[in-house]
Amino acid sequence: MVFNIKDSSNRTVKTDYPKEIKKMEHVWIPMSDGAKLAATIWLPKDAEENPVPAILEYLPYRKDDFTSIRDSVRHPYFAGHGYASIRIDIRGTGNSDGILLDEYLKQEQDDALEVFDWIAEQPWATGSVGMIGKSWGGFNGLQIAARKHPALKTIITLCSTDDRYADDVHYRGGNLLASDMLWWASTMFAYSARPQDPEVVGASWKENWLDRLENTPPYVQEWVRHQVRDDYWKHGSICEDYSDIQIPVFTVSGWQDGYTDAVFRMVENLPHSKGLIGPWAHEFPEVATPDPAIGFLQECLRWWDQWLKGIDTGVKDDPKLVSWIQNSELPEVNYDVRPGKWVADNSWPSENINEKHFWLSEGKLEEQVTSGKEFTIPSVQEHGYYAGVFCPFGQPGDLPSDQRLENGKAVVFTSDPLTDSVDLLGHPVFHMEFSSDQKDALVAVRLCDKAPSGESTLISWGMLNLNHLHSHEHPVALIPGKVYQASIKLDVLGQQIPEGHRLEVAIAPTYWPQAWPSPKPVTLKILPGENTKMTLPVRTPQLEIDNSIHFENPETAKVIDKEILREENRTRTVSHDTIQNVWKLEDFSDEGERLLLHNDIRHGSINKNTFTIKSNDPLSASVECEWELTVGREEWQTKLLTHSKMTSDETTFYLTNTMTALENEEEIFQKTWKEEIPRNFT
Repeated sequence: MVFNIKDSSNRTVKTDYPKEIKKMEHVWIPMSDGAKLAATIWLPKDAEENPVPAILEYLPYRKDDFTSIRDSVRHPYFAGHGYASIRIDIRGTGNSDGILLDEYLKQEQDDALEVFDWIAEQPWATGSVGMIGKSWGGFNGLQIAARKHPALKTIITLCSTDDRYADDVHYRGGNLLASDMLWWASTMFAYSARPQDPEVVGASWKENWLDRLENTPPYVQEWVRHQVRDDYWKHGSICEDYSDIQIPVFTVSGWQDGYTDAVFRMVENLPHSKGLIGPWAHEFPEVATPDPAIGFLQECLRWWDQWLKGIDTGVKDDPKLVSWIQNSELPEVNYDVRPGKWVADNSWPSENINEKHFWLSEGKLEEQVTSGKEFTIPSVQEHGYYAGVFCPFGQPGDLPSDQRLENGKAVVFTSDPLTDSVDLLGHPVFHMEFSSDQKDALVAVRLCDKAPSGESTLISWGMLNLNHLHSHEHPVALIPGKVYQASIKLDVLGQQIPEGHRLEVAIAPTYWPQAWPSPKPVTLKILPGENTKMTLPVRTPQLEIDNSIHFENPETAKVIDKEILREENRTRTVSHDTIQNVWKLEDFSDEGERLLLHNDIRHGSINKNTFTIKSNDPLSASVECEWELTVGREEWQTKLLTHSKMTSDETTFYLTNTMTALENEEEIFQKTWKEEIPRNFT
């Protein structure tokens, strides 16, 4: 994960604010069990004379080094406009006490409630609190809002989810998300084991670090133990009872993010909510790629002023959902800009959306029901290598390649050229009547925009573990040869398809490395007819409201001073050993090394992920993830090296995780964790 700030000629760096700012570093917030959480607070200098509302960002990503750059552009901005902006390392991370044992534990929520109590006691605080966060901080904002603390008045949640099982980095459509399950677990395995800073916590840092190294578990073990939607995943999933959240929620994402679907669910189910979808990757919209970035911090101030200060800023009259409809573009693995237009809907589901159906015939998508012979969909294990990453952070190479590289490994159905341009907004849904020759099977569906010149751009995709046809909680083996019906909801999209372009629907029972392969090669039979079709959400333009949407140019506070010690570097390579018939994707990301001039800390990270499979052999699937993390200053230098691996046979997943720690280049710790976990319809 890269926590950088992109350069932009459209962004204004503010140095003059309505309020003079004071920064309070290394503030300790006591918990009732004796633990202390580490905080940094930016607030107006006169806050004790004129108390202000508080804004909390609550993360495990180390405020004093790894997120120090990104924190510097946002928290001072809020403070300068009359808020106490607070950044806390959650328990077990950064300089906070303890060990982080897993994601989104109840302890994390309980600590936040105590933080609210602490804020209310401060002389600079009015007692009203908002939360903001991207990804982890967006997740826990929702979860903590559901705990109903009276001080928490509103949240802004970005790139987050309401559903930890069906819509996160662990499982998708009931399939184990091979591209991210181990990668994300390996990330937090390394991140959570980093040491405290001896200049902040004193001589106890070494003992505490050894404790973290010994007792920080590889989270992947617990995640793979829970392969169905059980109570483990229901915890922290606000979709279990949306009524738990009664405060206003501003939910934000981008079309390149992995968490766009949740915005649509939340604006539909949370009564005091609004949604914003731009063209962006997994990042804050004032600094995100691709452009257009927007003045998101100004939008946040409108939200905070309304709900924390009681100032009528007009947000109550804003449209329920504002979305960026992207123009059609030829496929690229990264874009600097995605041209398009803003559109607005006053409700979701929207009366502006109508369904358009395409039925499958031999190699074609037809606008009327078809009949004929069944379609055979065989397994090609290397299908999916050109899908791009599941959740792009805006790095070079993140996005899907030209899908002509994939289409020979799936069965593809193509429409006639469109006679009119259409705007799509919402979920495409693929319906099929099918049978399988195996008791365990999955299906992956890609929707592509095919240009007249032949290029094929992936615009949405979805997959379903067919053992989960009726329930993610109680999967059932398929009966080979029996005919079933399934509906596969593809990811939401906001996409223009121009006149003259064609639509492609590609179907396969494999999608490596997004989906862990079924235990045996699968052949699906799909029956044409009324029940086998692609349904698209076509939006009718609403010119008056659509043309009224505009945003200011981005503003941020000044980025803290830093020195680049090592530049970033990204490579992403697919190779094929034609003799052994082995396919490999190597994704290498050197995220660089930086020296922070305000505290003399230097930190860096390097990550390599390797996804391997042999043609015709689903049991050859292997994922390996490696991390190197460094943090230190002057005579104090630390390094973490981790190696994580996941494989399987027909019945069992095999997990191996190794951690090595060095102090001043001398090895002080090494440990290997091994686990075997039965497969449960995955």
